[in-house]
Amino acid sequence: MQKKTDRRVRKTKTQLRNGLAMLMKEKSVGEITVKELVDQVDINRSTFYLHYPDISGLLYEIENDLAEEMERAIREHPIEKREDNGFYFLQDIFQVLDNNREIVSALVGPYGDMRFIQKVEVILARNSRKVLEQMFPEKSDQMDYFYAYCLNGCLGFVKTWLADKKSCTPEFAADFIYRMVVSSMRAFCETREEV
Repeated sequence: MQKKTDRRVRKTKTQLRNGLAMLMKEKSVGEITVKELVDQVDINRSTFYLHYPDISGLLYEIENDLAEEMERAIREHPIEKREDNGFYFLQDIFQVLDNNREIVSALVGPYGDMRFIQKVEVILARNSRKVLEQMFPEKSDQMDYFYAYCLNGCLGFVKTWLADKKSCTPEFAADFIYRMVVSSMRAFCETREEV
């Protein structure tokens, strides 16, 4: 049975997470000190060290929590060749992004962590690339280009959506991306003569 985290611990970790997000909008995580972070959120250094060995430890926990949420969304809405789970997967992912908007925005922003973006790319590739190859076996020689197009388009959309202060809902974002990807898939399976 998993032990429930104490409310005070959750509150402290949330403060640290939010403080790190604020600081990462100004500088890279490697430039952020523990002193700076604890001053930002008004807690003692000793409290920080009760939970994390250093800033990297905090960042590692944040990124792992987000990766676990993405893996959960994939498990609950597996991307399959014959099923239309893609939309529900995207809806779930955009809800996760919305719930973690500040830290995700910092992670994918100009001072963000490229390793996090790469980790997300690996998770998505592991769970969607195979399905695309099954759907378009005759296009396997072009799959790298198509996949890069979709992945980078989605990442660009996510960055813009996160940065938009009057942002549209997670449901709208999921629907928008879903329609764009489906439209791209239709275009991908056409030949030049058909266009």
